[in-house]
Amino acid sequence: MTRRRNEQLPLVFGHDPATGREDLLVSDRLSAAIAIVDHWPAWPSPVVIIAGPVGSGKSHLASIWRERSGAETIHPVGGSNAADIAAARPVLFEDVDRQGFDDTALFHVINSVRQNGTALLMTSRLWPMSWPVTLPDLKSRLRASTVVEIGEPDDELLTQVLFKLFADRQLLVDERLVAYIVTRMERSLEAAQTIVERLDHVALARGTRLTRALATEVLEDLANACASD
Repeated sequence: MTRRRNEQLPLVFGHDPATGREDLLVSDRLSAAIAIVDHWPAWPSPVVIIAGPVGSGKSHLASIWRERSGAETIHPVGGSNAADIAAARPVLFEDVDRQGFDDTALFHVINSVRQNGTALLMTSRLWPMSWPVTLPDLKSRLRASTVVEIGEPDDELLTQVLFKLFADRQLLVDERLVAYIVTRMERSLEAAQTIVERLDHVALARGTRLTRALATEVLEDLANACASD
C-alpha cells in the first residue's frame, strides 16, 4: 500500500488475544472439535488429531486442552525425549504438517501414550493420510486415531471472529461495517486476522476512525497483493 502524506507511523502497542474456553466462538464447523476438547479425558481413542485450514481455531483449541490437561508440548524428532514425556503426562504436537517429524519417534510417542494411559493431541492443516509417512506401523497407528475436521468458516462465524479480533485490540466497530467486510473478504480466519490488523494499523497511522471507505481500501489492497503473488 502506498503511504499517504498525512499518514504517520503509529506506535505499536501489544494486544493480548483472548484465548480462554469462554472466549471460544462456537459454530457448527467447530462443534466436533470443541466437543472432543471438552470431553477429555473421556476420548474415543488416546490419540486425537484436529485438522483444519490456517487460522481455523486449531491453536485456540490446543491451548484450551493444554491448560485443561496439563499437557506438555513435544516435537517427535530423532534424539528427542518425546516418548518419555508421553509416558508421564498428556502431550501436544502442533502444526504436524509444517514442523515435520520422524516416523519412528512419532510411532514411539503413540505407543507410549497407549501403554501408559496418557493422551496425545495433534493439530495439522492436512489429514494424516496426507502426511509423508513411510513407516507401515505408524500408518496403522494413525488410522486408529480419532480425526476431527474443522471446516471453512461461514458468514456467522466470520462475523463473530471479526468482532472478537476488533475487541482484542480494544476497537469498537459498527455492525454494518463488519457485515460489509464479511461479504467482501476471503473466506478464512487468517484473512480476518490480516484485515483487522491492517485496518487498525492504517487507522492509527492516519489518526482516523474505522470507516467503510477505509475497509474498502484495505480489502482492495489485500486483493491486489494476492493477485500479484
